[in-house]
Formats: sequence, structure tokens, C-alpha cells
Amino acid sequence: MSWLSRLKAARGGAPALGKQAEQTLRDWHALPDAARDRPHFESRYVVVNTEATGLDRDRDRLIAVGAIGVDGGLLHAADAYYAKLDPAAADALAGLLGLTGKNPLVVFNASFNRNMLERAFQEHLGLVPEFLWIDLYFLLPSLFPEKLDRPGRLGDWMAAFGIETFQRHHALGDAWAIAQLFLAVQARAPSFGVNSPEGLAEHQHAYRQKLKV
Repeated sequence: MSWLSRLKAARGGAPALGKQAEQTLRDWHALPDAARDRPHFESRYVVVNTEATGLDRDRDRLIAVGAIGVDGGLLHAADAYYAKLDPAAADALAGLLGLTGKNPLVVFNASFNRNMLERAFQEHLGLVPEFLWIDLYFLLPSLFPEKLDRPGRLGDWMAAFGIETFQRHHALGDAWAIAQLFLAVQARAPSFGVNSPEGLAEHQHAYRQKLKV
């Protein structure tokens, strides 16, 4: 059975995907996996963020997604995506995959954002994409202990770096702030010997192990 047949079977009686969404998913599946050992400034990362009805991972639901590409150490305003899941959640999530490709994903607080996204992908697309997840919640204090020596809230890190955005608590607005924080991470990480997407993932894992969380 092809991935498209599996997707249609998994979605059951859900409304059919739009033609553009179906083609986007075809293109996404055909992409090669992104290299995880290339230097930061030769890699494309994608910052992703969510809006949900609340902060309970089990009971609340995803209502919107936002994403911004960071390519070659640069932010490109045109390389961005925002969509509400209502009324066509599958189309919105397919569009998100069209922006992310199979590149490493950067989030702030993966325990919430990753959970919400993966559950939505499973529910509406019948798949859970295998991404490399980079979590600034742990990376920032590990690389910038002089600013905050423990994991903190996004607003605390924005204040520590003097970062502003066009709208707080908005999937794309906060993604813009997270992307600016990630630029700082990219610049600082090599001084810790962390030079690639894979290196960032390993560094955050080691820091979490140190905190025992």
C-alpha cells in the first residue's frame, strides 16, 4: 500500500484533501532526508510554533501553526507560514510540511509544541513525520548561562536579549522571536564545539541529562 493509500485509509471519512495539499504531500514524501552533520551556516532550520486552546497537552487542541525558515544563518521574511487549522486542518498541516521540508525543526518547549504537532499530524494526516527537534528551552541556558542559568519562559529570554515581535502569543509572532533567539544560538554554539544540527541535539540532550529532566 502506498503512503497516499495509507493516508486516505487513516483519515477514514474525513473530507478529501485539496489538490494542492495532496501535491504538497507528494512533494514532501519525495524529499531526501536533510543532512544532520553539516555546519550551521550550510544548513536550513525551520522554527515552528503553535497556538492551542490551552496548555494541557492531553485535553487542549491545536488551533494554528506558524513557521519561519532560517537558512544559511539568515532569516527570510518570505520564508514563513501561518495557518489556522479550522476549517481545513489537513490542508493547513500539509502546507506546514511544504514549508518545513525535512529540515531540522527548532521549537521553544518541545514537550508542548512537539506533542501538539505530532498528535495533529497523526489525527489529520495519518502520519508522524520524523524530524530532528531542536529545543531552545534547554539550549539557551546551556549556551548563555550568564543571562539565565536555568530554563525559563520565552518572555524572559526575549527580555534578556532585548527581542521584540509583532504579536505575542501568536504562532507566527512568537516564531519570529524564537527565530531571532536561534540566530544567537547559532552564533554561540561553535564556541562550545557544537557545529551542526546533530551537535545541537546532542548538546541539549546532555544538558537535560545534567538537569535530570
